[in-house]
Amino acid sequence: MTGMGVNITSIKTASDGVWQGDNPLHFAFPLLILQSTLILLVTRFLTLLLKPLRQPKVTAEILGGILLGPSASGRSKAYLDLVFPPWSTPILESVASIGLLFFLFLVGLELDFSSIRRGGRRAFGIAFAGISVTFLAGVGITSVFRSTVDGADQVGYGQLLVFMGVALSITAFPVLARILAELKLLTTHVGETAVAAAAFNDVAAWILLALAVALTGGGGGGSGAQGSLLVSAWVLLSGAGFVVFMMVAIRPAMDRVARRCSHGHNSADDAYICLTLIGVMVSGFVTDLIGIHSIFGGFIFGLTIPKGGRFAERLIGRIEDFVSDLLLPLYFASSGLKTDIAKIRGGRAWGLVALVTLTACAGKILATFAVAMAFLMPARESLTLGLLMNTKGLVELIVLNIGKEKKVLNDEVFAILVLMALFNTFITTPSVMAVYKPAHGVSTRTHRKLCDLSSSAAADGCKVDELRILGCVHGPGNEGSYDLIVVGRGQFPSTVVPKLADRPAEHTELGPIGGILAESNWGIVSSVLVVQQYKG
Repeated sequence: MTGMGVNITSIKTASDGVWQGDNPLHFAFPLLILQSTLILLVTRFLTLLLKPLRQPKVTAEILGGILLGPSASGRSKAYLDLVFPPWSTPILESVASIGLLFFLFLVGLELDFSSIRRGGRRAFGIAFAGISVTFLAGVGITSVFRSTVDGADQVGYGQLLVFMGVALSITAFPVLARILAELKLLTTHVGETAVAAAAFNDVAAWILLALAVALTGGGGGGSGAQGSLLVSAWVLLSGAGFVVFMMVAIRPAMDRVARRCSHGHNSADDAYICLTLIGVMVSGFVTDLIGIHSIFGGFIFGLTIPKGGRFAERLIGRIEDFVSDLLLPLYFASSGLKTDIAKIRGGRAWGLVALVTLTACAGKILATFAVAMAFLMPARESLTLGLLMNTKGLVELIVLNIGKEKKVLNDEVFAILVLMALFNTFITTPSVMAVYKPAHGVSTRTHRKLCDLSSSAAADGCKVDELRILGCVHGPGNEGSYDLIVVGRGQFPSTVVPKLADRPAEHTELGPIGGILAESNWGIVSSVLVVQQYKG
């Protein structure tokens, strides 16, 4: 079997080393290590570089992928042949796709339908307006692309329209949540509405994406258009059946698993976590078998997991860092290797970049603003909501890559839409910061140091007897971590806190300090408030 000019069956995994005359870069695993290292270094450097601009990490990852690809570094053919030779592309994409599968599982796991229900009619109206207006605008954009971009008219109008409409109308829910957390807007009126509307948007986007993939997957099912439509119908029906099965059969089973794991049997937890991870891969395989992309299976499986419990926390703690910090940047790099900005040539092509970017921004922002005003939200909050709903990023990049895999988007269209996604993501945080200040009608947190409770501080005359509030925050790296706030009066020994920090907790729900206070033999009248830590 051959592919990309190389006999794939001749590719070996590991070399025998330079002392035996082998070049490690001619072997799959050493080359994958080098590629991963280079990708992580570049994206981490760009993350630090863009941090003063308050850019989300996804901006640096998209930009890093573009810089590593043919748009910048890849202008050197020697570099591409050495570091990213064509035969290594399927290997890199396969590893990156595993990360993408589990990332979409995490997205489904963290998508709480209770937030959608709390958003009610307002969130639904905002999401519906943002999707419908920009999707309809995609009708005109699709016609323009088919008439002006070479090769764009080689695919069906409906196929191109669906991918174009989804790319324009989508709101990147994971990126939006991180921007809101960074700006400390999650608990504000604007933040809660944006999260609920983005959740509606996310569900609609995956339904539309499944439709788009089904429409492009019907090429060989019969004679002409009739056979294609028949195959697409079977794909959609099979996908709907898969979703029903997951919600009716798998979701109750996962509820029982989550309840069992809440009792703290670590050995059982490990077994259930392992089975869950296997379930993610099986779901991905089944949806790929159906004809829908495998990531759809991971997303649906994530929706079956009960939200907010100990089991969900342990799942997130086990895989989030590995997937988000190691595997996901590989996906951006593999996407960047497909993005060639040089394909955008001349004023006409750059005019299309401006047109599609302005259409996406104006459609989403104005539609959201109008509906939010109709729901009697203040003008400043309505505009902020429109800017937030214009967030693009990973989800759109996934849509574009699937469109390129299915040969619906050619190189020029793909590059134009990637630039649109990058620009929209880049402007979100600065524009929100310029328009919306939490101080306008929203109370902001202030951090004050009550008292240094070390013995040296006591020697310096720190009045620990005047302590009224003690905040004990367990680190986010601890599983099942909690914020502990103790409100009390009376004397508290100044040397006890450092000792308690290392003491095993008898009351796991309170932690070591809370457990001591709960014994109420320190001469302290106190109330203990435990708040489960938000992992944003």
